[in-house]
Amino acid sequence: MRPTVSLKSTAALAQFMLAHPAHWLAQGFGSGLSPVMPGTAGTLMGWALFAVPTGLWPAVFTPLFWAIAILAGFIIGIWACDRTGRDMGVADHGSMVWDEIIAFWLVLLFLMPGDLATQCAAFLCFRFFDMVKPPPIRYFDRQIKGGFGVMWDDIVAAFYTLLLFSLWRAS
Repeated sequence: MRPTVSLKSTAALAQFMLAHPAHWLAQGFGSGLSPVMPGTAGTLMGWALFAVPTGLWPAVFTPLFWAIAILAGFIIGIWACDRTGRDMGVADHGSMVWDEIIAFWLVLLFLMPGDLATQCAAFLCFRFFDMVKPPPIRYFDRQIKGGFGVMWDDIVAAFYTLLLFSLWRAS
């Protein structure tokens, strides 16, 4: 794959992001352009996009709403991440953070309502699993390519986070 634009600067990435709606989505509305820990920036963006509307309009942003949004976001994310990866010439470029956003929404959905301390702990656990990639996350990250592969390994990291919280609450 050959990138359509030089991706060596934040300005070039921003220009690339604005060139197509798939890029804008895959790069987390710009949160993935962070020069430091873009995955963490994307997860923080996901947290804000979940917590703010849910806190302001809980009658609208219900668990059912979020379940539908997560499913739709996962499906659309496969397309957006696949398109963006092909256009960048890098299957899973670090600036692509839609996968973190959707996966962390899944974590927050199952922890609803969840106080701030619980959400902070979930954020740290999710980032740990996403960065360390314990088995089988690392396997999925390396073996499953394209948009589905980009999205799937983060869903498994969300599963690990939720499993840990389930075990913690059961003890």
